[in-house]
Amino acid sequence: MHVTGLSVHQLELPLTTPYHLALGDVTEFETIVVEANDGEGGAGFGEATVLTGYTAETIAQAWTVATTLAEEAVGLATEDAIALFGKSFHAAPFTVTALTTALEMLEGHEVLYESGPVPLLALVNETEPAAIEREVEARIGAGYGTLKVKVGWEVAADLKRVAVIQKAVAGRAAIRIDANQGYSQTDAITFVSGLTPDGVELVEQTCAAGDWEAAQAVHAVAEVPIMLDESIYDLDDIDRAAELEAADYIKLKLMKAGGLTRLADGLQRIRDNGMKPVLGNGVASDLGCWMEACVARRAIDNAGEMNGYLKIPDQLLATPLVTEGGALLLGGDATPALNAAALAASAVRSATFPAG
Repeated sequence: MHVTGLSVHQLELPLTTPYHLALGDVTEFETIVVEANDGEGGAGFGEATVLTGYTAETIAQAWTVATTLAEEAVGLATEDAIALFGKSFHAAPFTVTALTTALEMLEGHEVLYESGPVPLLALVNETEPAAIEREVEARIGAGYGTLKVKVGWEVAADLKRVAVIQKAVAGRAAIRIDANQGYSQTDAITFVSGLTPDGVELVEQTCAAGDWEAAQAVHAVAEVPIMLDESIYDLDDIDRAAELEAADYIKLKLMKAGGLTRLADGLQRIRDNGMKPVLGNGVASDLGCWMEACVARRAIDNAGEMNGYLKIPDQLLATPLVTEGGALLLGGDATPALNAAALAASAVRSATFPAG
């Protein structure tokens, strides 16, 4: 199979409500979407939603890399184009993922034929006790068995809020706590040491991604499982986490993996190292979330984090993803179409290769 054409779109996708992270509030997704075709009706797409702290890439850099590689790839066999993209993985992993998954989908990657429910987690956003209780009841009532809490600001206040959430949950759901690199090593140790383990499934990425010494130190004192996310980009990082005994769980995101096949390899590597994998991106549109859910359906046995599509008012797929009972429902269709009107409405700029 050869690549006949590639289109690259830069999008701005406003969020329904701001997404509060220790890294800063997110009010819109800055996204690159790649479309691929083979000239015979076959199509594929891929997504890169760029967020500072998740990747060193900027949206401007992603656009430049995507358009340059897309132009070079047209006319190549798909396997040769994927190899071409792979040379830029370490410099631009998110952008390479968008390009590569578009071609993997074009080739009919087997994982995209999965069907059935994929359990998701839900966020607890409220800060006041009464509002927290109402939100927790609503999430559990909607069928969610895992709730996620963002921390990473001020330790005492974070611990107090988590305790309120634990009381409201009362053992009816698992609780994931995510600091998004927000703590220093000292504050992270204070946080995990002061945390009551009741109902806590794991604590995620307490310190900066590159601070492996801090990751080790936090894991050594924690009485709850620790997960690394932003620290992990490739198989070497997974191996390092195991060798340093810095984590019990590792979370992967498709956008950081470089493609569907590489993502599957990473999930297996986590298990081979005696750790547990978690999958999913809360900062992604329905395109990336659909692909991650397909992988999760066959490879993950805990709640997926691919809920970014629930944060945007308008999905990019012609047939929107369906959420029911706290799960994303996959239909087993490996050839979903893009919503051209939604794509055009959110586009900042677009380029097609070959032009004309």
